[in-house]
Amino acid sequence: MRELADAIAHSPHTIDVEFLTKGLHDLGGAHMREALQALVDDADPARHDAVLLGYALCGNGLHGLEARRVPLVAPRAHDCIALLMGSRQRYAAYFNAHPGVFFRSTGWLERGRDIEQLTRAAGTDFTLADLIAKYGEDNGRFLYDEFTRYQRQYQQLTFIETGLECDGRFEQQARAEAAEKNWTFDTIRGDLTLFRKLVEGAWDPADFLVVAPGGRIVASYDDDIIKTERIG
Repeated sequence: MRELADAIAHSPHTIDVEFLTKGLHDLGGAHMREALQALVDDADPARHDAVLLGYALCGNGLHGLEARRVPLVAPRAHDCIALLMGSRQRYAAYFNAHPGVFFRSTGWLERGRDIEQLTRAAGTDFTLADLIAKYGEDNGRFLYDEFTRYQRQYQQLTFIETGLECDGRFEQQARAEAAEKNWTFDTIRGDLTLFRKLVEGAWDPADFLVVAPGGRIVASYDDDIIKTERIG
């Protein structure tokens, strides 16, 4: 929210903004796309020149999203970390140099309750004891291992500092989280260029996909990440 609000404040254009829950993609790509499509369809072509998506592909949450009446514009990125770092290339370079890295930012720290609520709704917010009580010893342990397996892949926590922080509290929270998990900790400077270009209308095809009405966003499974496909 902070990053887009800052970009919108400096944009020469009039922007109507709608913020959605951070954990929407945790419900799965189909549910995320369904929710986004309803909002995209609400855009009035008499008032809006385009619908700008502050999302990356996000677990295929944009895959299949259709531009029915108004053009869609989406950054070419796999997830929001690339947006916070300024490019998918910089993200890939850092990720490859730091295997097992988990990222935090101001938004991820101050709005974490959304994720927790959606996790409960999805039925995965259980302790080991809860699962054993409900499913038995063997099945409970198996399910717990599956639900927590992703956590064991991480060895480092990196805080992305965007320059919009009001103080050092969020970096301190991230540092404390890394210490609690016995992970190494790093802070890197973010780059909000993609947010600003998105709302300025500076849609370089190398960094943004523009989908005209009658097209849809689909995953391209290559360096472009997303591409246009005609509806029907």
